[in-house]
Amino acid sequence: MNIHEYQAKQLLAQYGVPVPLGEVADTPEAAKKIADKIFSAGEKLAVIKSQIHAGGRGKGTFKNGFKGGVKLSKSADEIYEFAKNMLGQVLVTKQTGPDGRLVSKVLVAAAPEIKKELYCAVLLDRASSKPMIMVSTEGGMDIEEVAEKHPEKIVKETIDPAQGFYRYQGRKLARALGLKGDLIGNGAKFFAALYKTFWECDASMVEINPLCIVAGRDGKDGLVAVDAKIGLDDNALYRHPNIQAMRDLAEEAPLEIEASKFNLNYIKLDGSIACLVNGAGLAMATMDIIKHFGGEPANFLDVGGGASKEQVTAAFKIILSDPSVKGILVNIFGGIMQCDIIASGIVAAVKETHLKLPLVVRLEGNNVQLGKQILKDSGMTIITGDSMADAAQKVVKAVNA
Repeated sequence: MNIHEYQAKQLLAQYGVPVPLGEVADTPEAAKKIADKIFSAGEKLAVIKSQIHAGGRGKGTFKNGFKGGVKLSKSADEIYEFAKNMLGQVLVTKQTGPDGRLVSKVLVAAAPEIKKELYCAVLLDRASSKPMIMVSTEGGMDIEEVAEKHPEKIVKETIDPAQGFYRYQGRKLARALGLKGDLIGNGAKFFAALYKTFWECDASMVEINPLCIVAGRDGKDGLVAVDAKIGLDDNALYRHPNIQAMRDLAEEAPLEIEASKFNLNYIKLDGSIACLVNGAGLAMATMDIIKHFGGEPANFLDVGGGASKEQVTAAFKIILSDPSVKGILVNIFGGIMQCDIIASGIVAAVKETHLKLPLVVRLEGNNVQLGKQILKDSGMTIITGDSMADAAQKVVKAVNA
């Protein structure tokens, strides 16, 4: 689950990560009040940021013609005008696609004097199966671009979850960023708090870009998380009702929301051949083989290891709700799941949805012969595939025809 920047900063602040003074607003009047508070506190500059689940907001353009989803200002009145142009409008960025995203909230925050922009993130290192803190002196840039052009500028520190985060690791990361003097100690505290946020919130990623060295009012430099992004492990949300309450359904695709009600893992894609598969790895392989034979997958849909008839029927309904779907490939390996149960679910789903699109089914594994017999005895037009390659070729041919 993804959350908005303002929500990410709320979580970070709870764990002791320094963030700029700010609040969220859903009306221009509320935005102006927050700006008044910020300027009254002695801040000289404020920023207003559109809150959507997408990057590139600053360079985005609203469909009403207003340019920029992130604006700096020296007055509360100007913040009010910016909010009027942002709230209730659709913002298009490089990550939203041409449809854009509706802005219903804005974050109004203090904009400290930035001396240097850095990068840091906590994520899972799949090579070691342990959390890892990654830092770079190239803040403000896409980390993928830095990794490609300047891999030597990325420093990684693996954390042993059984031991936890050590202060020496924080100091090591601080020095890797070129921090000196008091900032080394501040950096160690910052990374410790960042790791605690990641670990205790069951996050999949916590990214601070940019992490900034800012000038303090006392003349001392400090570290502040000027921007923040947090992704959370859906499977652990039951442990965090406060975080689960942060879910913004307006930012999610309607079909993906419907799929989550039936514990189905669904992601809509741009192709015309729908996939219904059990297991994420098999689902990825199924999409690959469809492309290999000239087709385009319309979705990623993993029904899990033990799907019921009801889940299979729900999966078919979700697939058929996508008007771009021209054919369906069901690819099931019966390990925990029994092929006869899946076959019965397919037959029930075809009857209930009055399916008229080409349907290709490949079954293999537990009770496969019984499953194939159920499909054969149904009297329905169901094309069977003897292998993944055979099934993929048949569904691509049927859709093209």
